[in-house]
Amino acid sequence: MTRFGNKNNRDAVRKAWMGTGAILKKMENEKGIVARFVIGKSANPGDNMDRGIDIENRQSNDFIILDDLVEGTEDLPKKARLFFTYAAERWDAEFYAKVNDNIYVTIDALGTALAAHFDKPRAYIGCMKSGQVYSEPSHKWYEPDWWKFGDKKSYFRHASGEMYVISRALAKFVSINRSILRTYAHDDVSAGSWFLGLDVLHVDEGKFCCSSWTSGAICSGV
Repeated sequence: MTRFGNKNNRDAVRKAWMGTGAILKKMENEKGIVARFVIGKSANPGDNMDRGIDIENRQSNDFIILDDLVEGTEDLPKKARLFFTYAAERWDAEFYAKVNDNIYVTIDALGTALAAHFDKPRAYIGCMKSGQVYSEPSHKWYEPDWWKFGDKKSYFRHASGEMYVISRALAKFVSINRSILRTYAHDDVSAGSWFLGLDVLHVDEGKFCCSSWTSGAICSGV
C-alpha cells in the first residue's frame, strides 16, 4: 500500500526486496510471488499527482491503480477491500498479502512461513492484537463506531495492518461480498471484522510483527 508523495519509500522497497524489471519478473516466475504498489486516484483527476504516478508506472510497471478509490488516509479500509477484490479477480494465488510501503519483507522467509499453511483453506495470518477503541473525536485513532464494541471499548482480535496475509478462499469472499462488507476507521480492524463470522483459522505469527524485529522475522519497519 502506497500513496502520493511516497516515491522515496517505493524506491527503497524496490532496492531492498521487490526489485524492478527483470528482477521483479524473475521473482514472479521462479518464486511465484507477484508484488505491486497499490494506490488510488487523486481527488482532482488528471492532476500532477495522478500524472506523476502514471509516469512512474510507465517506467517501472509495478503499480495497481485503483480507479474507484480517491487516495486518502480516511479511505484505507476501502483501499484494502478494493485491493483484495482486484487481486483475487486477476491472480489465482494461494495467498494474498497486504503490506505497507514502509515495510521491508524477507521474501524467502515469507515463502517458507506460508508453505506451512497450504493445507489450511481459510487462513488469516499476521501479528494478532486487540487494542483500545477511542471514542474521543479529537484522538488520532478515533473510531466513529466506538459504541459497537461494548462497554470495555476493546477491538476484537485482528492482524496488525503493517502486514498480514489471507488465503485464496478469504480473498474470494471479500471479492464476492465487497458491496456489503462493513468498514471501520482502520483498515486492519476492518479486515478482521470481515472474517469474524466465518470458520477462519487465525494464525498469530510473531514473525509478522514488523515493528519488533527479531531473528527470523519476515518483515521489518523502515
